[in-house]
Amino acid sequence: MKPERVAVVGVGILGAGVGWNLSRRGIEVVFLDAGRPGEGVTNWSFSWVNASNKTVRKSYFDLNVAGMEEHRELARTIGPDSWWYPDGHLRWAADPAAERKLLNTAELLTGWDYRVEVCTGAEVRRRLEPALALPDGTPVVFYPDEAWVHGRHLVSRLVSAAVASGAELRSGTTVRVIGTGADGSIRSVALSDGSRLDVDAVVNAAGPDAADVAGLVSRRLPMRREPGVVTRIACAQVPVRRAMHAPHIEIRPDGNSSVLLHSREIDALIDSGEDPSELARLLHASARQVVPALGSGHIAQTRVANRPIPADGFPSVGAVPSVPGYYEAVSHSGITLGPVIGRLLASEILSGERDGMLADFRPERFAP
Repeated sequence: MKPERVAVVGVGILGAGVGWNLSRRGIEVVFLDAGRPGEGVTNWSFSWVNASNKTVRKSYFDLNVAGMEEHRELARTIGPDSWWYPDGHLRWAADPAAERKLLNTAELLTGWDYRVEVCTGAEVRRRLEPALALPDGTPVVFYPDEAWVHGRHLVSRLVSAAVASGAELRSGTTVRVIGTGADGSIRSVALSDGSRLDVDAVVNAAGPDAADVAGLVSRRLPMRREPGVVTRIACAQVPVRRAMHAPHIEIRPDGNSSVLLHSREIDALIDSGEDPSELARLLHASARQVVPALGSGHIAQTRVANRPIPADGFPSVGAVPSVPGYYEAVSHSGITLGPVIGRLLASEILSGERDGMLADFRPERFAP
């Protein structure tokens, strides 16, 4: 039966995507977030829209390709404004073994009809990114259909549109209790501000806190602990146009006056007790080796955030049959997958029909 009122717990890119799709189809939506929309892990992500890094399983690759297309459709629907930057993505390696792996992946992707261009460092500097310190003969893979997204701006657009359609936003509050009826189905949520809401369904899009929300319906959702550190560098002029994976460092623009940095190698130092300010300094030093112009910038913001990754590394999306009216939308690839998961899950909530694209990513794969 189609619900009349749905509580969306967590207003990052996934929660915003589900809530916007439900609201535009006439459902009363209540957004619930402990902070403010889009300011959690969505705002502290590399925010790279891609499928080139998702080749471990063909169904996962296909879902991410659908996510890329959904972003393009969303930009046509709501306008690209300050959130959509479809300028492609660059990647190159530091040693022969990593270079062979990169080129083998590029060959695999070409066979899957994914657009790939292999350039030299000289071509990249001449045609795409003149500010890079990149040897002339270095092979560089360019993925022209990839993009980056300003996640906080996109969430703001989607939530604002949903609220204009009648949705309600409650920031600064958490869910303490999820109430169920005699048949085990969702009936209400009780909040930390003392209020109680009658609802027909709950969407758990709580990101790193998703396991805690699942626990409120006696559901075990196993999650990885995988923190990441992200730094924003303030610049008088942003020296790069697109996202890139250089050896040891990931770099992308972050609007008109800053650049965002991330590195898996630096993430590995988080649990050693290094102060985040020192991690930021290491990120900045690594980035200057690739983009010397970043030397004139300064560290503006740094945050360590836990990534919302289910235990097997894949999304958990859809209904949990043991708790009628309870749904999950939990994924590390939230930026790429947010719009497509939002559409598919909203359709499932409304119709009860399961889309085959989500078959490998159903919540019930995790045993009780």
